[in-house]
Amino acid sequence: MKNSIVLTRIKLIVCLSIVFSFHAVAQLQWHPITSIPANTDAQRFDDVFFLDANLGWALGGGHAVVYKTIDGGTTWTPQLSESALGSNYYFRNVEFLTPEIGFVGTLINNKFFKTTDGGTTWSLVTNIPTAPKAICGLDAVGTSTVYGCGAYFGPAFIIKSTDSGATWQYTNMAAYATGLVEVVFLDENVGYAAGKNSTGAIILKTLNGGTTWTQIYNSGIAGEYVWKMQILQGNSNVLFGAVESIAPNPGKLIKSTDGGTIWVSKNAPETDIQAVGFVTENHGWMGGHNTGFYETLDGGDTWTNLNVGSNLNRIFIVNDNLAYASGTTIYKYNDVNLDTGDFQETGRVPLIAKVQPNPITDKLNISIDFTDVDNLVIELYNSLGKRIKELKVDTIDRKGRKTYSFNFPYPSGIYFVNLHTNTGRQSVKVIK
Repeated sequence: MKNSIVLTRIKLIVCLSIVFSFHAVAQLQWHPITSIPANTDAQRFDDVFFLDANLGWALGGGHAVVYKTIDGGTTWTPQLSESALGSNYYFRNVEFLTPEIGFVGTLINNKFFKTTDGGTTWSLVTNIPTAPKAICGLDAVGTSTVYGCGAYFGPAFIIKSTDSGATWQYTNMAAYATGLVEVVFLDENVGYAAGKNSTGAIILKTLNGGTTWTQIYNSGIAGEYVWKMQILQGNSNVLFGAVESIAPNPGKLIKSTDGGTIWVSKNAPETDIQAVGFVTENHGWMGGHNTGFYETLDGGDTWTNLNVGSNLNRIFIVNDNLAYASGTTIYKYNDVNLDTGDFQETGRVPLIAKVQPNPITDKLNISIDFTDVDNLVIELYNSLGKRIKELKVDTIDRKGRKTYSFNFPYPSGIYFVNLHTNTGRQSVKVIK
């Protein structure tokens, strides 16, 4: 009888533990942080970075403001801003070595900023041997080492500082890539750079702090990018990458469990995929310019639309129970008991682009209305999603309409003109 009572109590404790565990997991969800000022121009917050659970920074991309929080996103203080700089900017990434020393990269105006007082004041970095045209990725490792890379529209380069940004090295990466988007380091010497070359989306690896690089991944489809990467916390052999593609090709999640020697590729939730973040080998999220959070519990075999978020670019994992992300606003993954008010998601607003006449004969004429300063890559694809040619790379230094004209010595058929800018990719169908 006594053994029966003990057994019953054990079963009850086990059942209650399962219930409480399920309840705890169920409380971890993504939700928008409504305390940060709304992005009224329908562009995204391009980046978010946290040094710990409470201290972090967020970047408005086209609306070019740096925001700081010291309470996990409950309140935000604006710091560096486009209005104070007196010119047009696109803030791309933010990274801090310490609570005081941090950096902001931009895509317009060839500018790179540094702070030594936690973001209260910022100064231009002017002592890089070759001034970067734009900086797409930043990563701070150790106590004083910072890496940067760029740009998605070219040229490909790596910058490095080993003294907290006092001096810099510049490496031309044209031998490896035509554009770099992301740089992620495990320590001061072992790291990865991701982007594209003429044959596909690529990942490069270095074991000696960037002195030499080896290509460890290539998607084999020209025009694709490895847009974001992640090294799994607690297991540095597990790597994830988001491969942005062009329709009708799917975007992809790529994964390696041996430090990048072997890669497994699975279809992502959208073609224009960018953000990726995992808390375990199997549990993670992806999203892009046209989607919010898609969740997988089986390593990317299946995806569930969480119906939260839009226009995602970065997922920043703090720990298994806490993460942040940037998109239409800044998002937080933790207990859902926060007031999100009447927050409304606003998707990306495409460029207004026209091909006239269409069908075309011997000339491809494109007019594009730009609402802000921008960067532009124009590429031509066939109906199967195979890139034929890169037609133009252009810097848009003012808003307004620009027109382009190209010879079109190709057979009759259906083609797609792909337009890649700071705010996304889109394709225009043309017929000859």
